[in-house]
Amino acid sequence: MSKKYPEERIKVPRFNEESGFYTTPERSKIMGKIRGKNTKPELAFRKALWAAGYRYRIDYKKLIGKPDIVLKKYKTVIFIDGEFWHGHNWEERKRKIKTNREFWIPKIERNIQRDQEVNSALEEMGYTIFRFWESEIKKNLDACLQKVLKSLNSHSIDE
Repeated sequence: MSKKYPEERIKVPRFNEESGFYTTPERSKIMGKIRGKNTKPELAFRKALWAAGYRYRIDYKKLIGKPDIVLKKYKTVIFIDGEFWHGHNWEERKRKIKTNREFWIPKIERNIQRDQEVNSALEEMGYTIFRFWESEIKKNLDACLQKVLKSLNSHSIDE
């Protein structure tokens, strides 16, 4: 992505002791267990999509943003975003961050900015993009699946 960005990229400070960020061994252990892929909501959604008869690629590295699920035949990508990492209700949540604010606020704001950049790039490539929060999948998997299936079915009719 060598194109110019419409807004200034958010600079995230390095998370290390030299920068004034400290972490306990217990916190480090907890953070190390956080998964980036194959989360429970992701697995549930993939299983439901498979049961509906659709085949897909997971964590597809050939596309920008490495979407969680890619249906190449339908030019459709699906992201299942964690609430904390991708800034769900960010303005409200931002005030609740108490420790290492100098790191976490720019970190999450940069994630939000990057998600927007990825969406724009994928749209330019002609992809249909779905972004669901993990909690949406947990609470109402069927409604999320139906949104995707409705789009996929309309692709089938077009072809």
